[in-house]
Amino acid sequence: MDALLLVEQGLNGLQLGVMLFLMAAGLTLVFGIMDLINLAHGTFYMVGAYLTAALVPVLDSFPLALAAAVLLTALLGLVVEAVALRTLYRRDHLDQVLATFGLILFFNELVKIVFGPVPIFLNPPAALAGTVDLFGLKYPAFRLAILAVGLAVAVFLWLLIARTRVGMLIRAGATNREMVMALGVDVRLLFGLVFALGCGLAGLAGAMAGPVLAVQVGMGEQILILTFVVIVIGGIGSPPPGALAGALLVGMVDTLGRALLPAAFRLVMDAANASAAGAALASMAIYVLMAVVLAIKPKGLFPAH
Repeated sequence: MDALLLVEQGLNGLQLGVMLFLMAAGLTLVFGIMDLINLAHGTFYMVGAYLTAALVPVLDSFPLALAAAVLLTALLGLVVEAVALRTLYRRDHLDQVLATFGLILFFNELVKIVFGPVPIFLNPPAALAGTVDLFGLKYPAFRLAILAVGLAVAVFLWLLIARTRVGMLIRAGATNREMVMALGVDVRLLFGLVFALGCGLAGLAGAMAGPVLAVQVGMGEQILILTFVVIVIGGIGSPPPGALAGALLVGMVDTLGRALLPAAFRLVMDAANASAAGAALASMAIYVLMAVVLAIKPKGLFPAH
């Protein structure tokens, strides 16, 4: 394979990994701290994408539309947590799965009613619509911006959780919820803010994915499965570094597998069969990776302590 093409696919893998990190960081925070399995997390990814697409023509600015969409998605998460999810904290995980699956169906139909069933195509901001020359490789500037945003969020989350009083309360609430409540901390408010933060991160991922993918109903479910794989590999309840390491691994393995495996199979079989075999094996690669990681480290690469 051409070296420039390999570098391009590597950058695509990093970009996918960063998108998965934005999803996984919020989801692993919610599960690790609130012990809540939220299948509807992908819904907020979809909502963030749709709100960005709707606000860009109104505000005539992609950055302003993105910021407003993330804030509105976080506020929506706060409302959903207070209205629908707060009663589920002490219920078993099956109840949580059924309730959040119901939220998926509800929001998918609501989005169809509000925005229609036809996919929306969102253009990147004019300043990032071109390409950047990376040693002879013309790479889209917007994809590099996704990488920068993801890494900035990783640093922000690490500082928030490891270096602030709020982060201390979050870690304490995850370790011993009853003791934190006995010390006078409003755990309900804390959990609501954590859930809103997770939803805001999912909305940010959807907003950044809008110009790369089509904004459509059900787009959240497509990325949710990969997000769960990331969480299992990185370590449940572990934002940076667990979610980041797992996301980058999954993004690289998935992207490079789809690029390299068909070419490798062409060395031993005809082109049609090589493409089919390579695509099939590439779709399995991340699950093979997950099995290998769990065989070596059953709690993931960076289990939460």
